Amino acid sequence: MNAQYIARRGRSRSHHDEISLEHYYRVDIFLATIDYQLQELHSRFNDHTVELLILSTALDPRNGFMLFKIDDFCKLAEKFYPNDFMEQELVRLRIELQHFELDIPNHPELQELSGINELCQGLVKTRKSVIYHVIDRLIRLDLTLPVSTATSEWAFSIMKKSRQSSKIRWKIIS
Repeated sequence: MNAQYIARRGRSRSHHDEISLEHYYRVDIFLATIDYQLQELHSRFNDHTVELLILSTALDPRNGFMLFKIDDFCKLAEKFYPNDFMEQELVRLRIELQHFELDIPNHPELQELSGINELCQGLVKTRKSVIYHVIDRLIRLDLTLPVSTATSEWAFSIMKKSRQSSKIRWKIIS
């Protein structure tokens, strides 16, 4: 693995990189794989979807609510769920989040949570969902995101298959 790597394609013979086979397999192939995966993710998720996913992590309870950001959580409600909250509720949301930031991370039953779903269950169990009812509603809306995404993907998949099978039937009939 310490032997010099010699590029076979894409470079002139006069240009030599002084890299070992180990470097090539450990670094260059790794970076090429990461680049490919990033391109694949970028092709599957547009900027709007990526923003939604990033804002959804604003209330992640892991590591003592390390990712908690009031502004991100409010932006999530305003931008992605505008029909689900009245203007007064958005004001109330910010106030609830300020209290939440001080209260919940120190609550003994709500420490060591590993996901937003466990936070939702913990809020109900401790009856904090009554106090933070706007936050609870936004968390529940956010939790439906994977289901609604999967449902719409399934529906589009069915429509695509249906369209393909109707084209095949049409060709057979003609």
